[in-house]
Amino acid sequence: MKTIDKLAWIEIKDKSILSTKSYGKEKYYIPGGKREAGETDEQALIREIYEELSVTIDHNSLNYIGTFEAQAHGHPEGVKVRMTCYSGNYLGELKASSEIEEIRWLTYSDKDKISDVDKLIFDHLKQNNNI
Repeated sequence: MKTIDKLAWIEIKDKSILSTKSYGKEKYYIPGGKREAGETDEQALIREIYEELSVTIDHNSLNYIGTFEAQAHGHPEGVKVRMTCYSGNYLGELKASSEIEEIRWLTYSDKDKISDVDKLIFDHLKQNNNI
């Protein structure tokens, strides 16, 4: 069984979570991405968020939220995605960059617009009264 290992940045404002949609995709995703060879979680997350959203994550403020695993959206049955999630403060102004077509603040009622692993993350955040 194949597992896609990814990192995600959880940014919450007014009970809504920052989400992004890439060009050509129909689902929104929590921003983040995959590590490059030799990168730590911190290095990969800071790089990915800068590439996607043009902001810099303050590495001193990173806080582990949890790790979630589900069927990978758009992949054959049995291919899983493991999402390791962190929150953290950022510097700069959020704007779509690279492969990101749209930035949107989603609420818990928007779960129909997201992937299975993100649904698990939304459930976790709702249970903890974050969204």
